[in-house]
Amino acid sequence: MTIFAAMIQHFLDYIAIERKYSPRTVEAYRDDLRDFCRFIGCQTDDFDPKSVDETDVKTWMLDMIENQHQKPRSVKRRLSALRSFYRFLLRQRCVEKDITARIIPPKADKPLPVFFRQEEMEAAEKNYELKIKNYECGADDHFEALRDNLIIEMLYQTGMRQAELLGLTDADVDLSKGQVRIFGKRRKERIVPIGEHLIHQILDYLSVRAEIIRESPTFFVKRSKSGEIVAMTKNTLYTIVRTRMGEVSTLKKHSPHVLRHTFATTMLDNGADIRTIQTLLGHASLSTTSIYTHTTFEQIKRVYMQTHPRAKK
Repeated sequence: MTIFAAMIQHFLDYIAIERKYSPRTVEAYRDDLRDFCRFIGCQTDDFDPKSVDETDVKTWMLDMIENQHQKPRSVKRRLSALRSFYRFLLRQRCVEKDITARIIPPKADKPLPVFFRQEEMEAAEKNYELKIKNYECGADDHFEALRDNLIIEMLYQTGMRQAELLGLTDADVDLSKGQVRIFGKRRKERIVPIGEHLIHQILDYLSVRAEIIRESPTFFVKRSKSGEIVAMTKNTLYTIVRTRMGEVSTLKKHSPHVLRHTFATTMLDNGADIRTIQTLLGHASLSTTSIYTHTTFEQIKRVYMQTHPRAKK
């Protein structure tokens, strides 16, 4: 193993510990660096950044676009991983220059975020109420029904990310103050208020959960195949959202992130200012939040074209 191969691991440790990148991001950076090494004909154990130049990086990008048919957004993300690594090497004085500094990434079109309509969210709530009212279920079934509904409502009413919900603990939920403490990307903390209706749903969930488990590892739990009560997993969370929202929505995608988009769009449509939404979502940049204004404008434009008599001409 070369000294630079060790630096790759050092870099990954750095972004995980010092920069507080999520495990998923660290894994993606590792895969991106491995892909670049494979492209230039070596393994990470043999990688020597001094033997690589700007042309190699440009050729790598061109290969991803033309041969692998990757989207500009994916190419841009992979270039970002390589660029971060070379900046790290430069600070460590392992290289004399950053060969990625002058490379311009492909421009990625920002797709408008999809979201559930208000009537779809109301239909999901009614489906839950009918299930609880008409279905004779056991303790576990009753618990799962309460939990699944609360997951939908928490995502919809707070706008938190999937990872943020999975990392939620009992201490993060302050019912007396009507607020939830959320730890976002790089462990950045934010406080999001919650309403009375959601507070009552949380109390119902905690009451039933207490009958199953005394001390919970995380706020949301599930029963494993062996019968143990464990922390909610990403796959289970995705399945819950996909199943519940798939019953009421015609969207092709039913994911926790669509509920985050729905939260932002609903807030904007009902008069919230863009900076408040930025704070609630935990966006570092206002430009990230501004994409929801385009969504709302498209909706306004569509209604106008459908309803104004002169627009049809």
